[in-house]
Amino acid sequence: MSAPSNPVTQQICTDEKGNTEEEFAALFHPDLELAADCLLRDPHGNSHRFGDLYRDQKTIVVLVRNFLCYTCKEYVEDLAKIPSSALEDANVRLIVIGQSSYIHIKHFCSLTSYPYDMYVDTDREIYCKLGMMKGETSTSSGKSTHVKSNIISGSIKSVWRAMTSPAFDFQGDPAQQGGSLVVGPGNRVHFLHRDMNRLDQAPIGSLLQHAGVQGVHFGDRSVIIDV
Repeated sequence: MSAPSNPVTQQICTDEKGNTEEEFAALFHPDLELAADCLLRDPHGNSHRFGDLYRDQKTIVVLVRNFLCYTCKEYVEDLAKIPSSALEDANVRLIVIGQSSYIHIKHFCSLTSYPYDMYVDTDREIYCKLGMMKGETSTSSGKSTHVKSNIISGSIKSVWRAMTSPAFDFQGDPAQQGGSLVVGPGNRVHFLHRDMNRLDQAPIGSLLQHAGVQGVHFGDRSVIIDV
């Protein structure tokens, strides 16, 4: 009787959170790798490599349409309500990226009471490499949890802010849509959402859930969690 052949074995590697090697590799996203070398500007006009912002830490990244957009303003106002303690406890960073000149960052942060990091991608390179769309589909199909104004009152407010802005410009391409993602450490994508229109922002509760951050209540309307 012949001796039994040696059994075929395969070593399954896991990271510190128990993810298998295959699951860990699947988190890497080619679009993010393309965008990692793009440069952003901070409120002082200094340049920063996009990939360096999430290299060592899980990070929530929100790309907004433009700083004059009323839906973006109201969405960022809700981002500002996230307690710093919740982010610190989860070791998560929060970043908002716009597409205007950096000279508008400080005013927009003041307007929305947003206390966390904000940068601009003036040439929209990151928007392009991450596949954020131009133009928008119908805005009648849904209502963002975080937008309080209707399209008429919101548009009037946007025009007024444009007229009273220190530098009169569109503060970004009005046709450019935004999106959001949870990334890091390194070029790993845990969640990615591309906005189809101005009301299609990912619920902030969903971003927090994917980042492992304690949830935050935003008003009376129930938060829809996308899985």
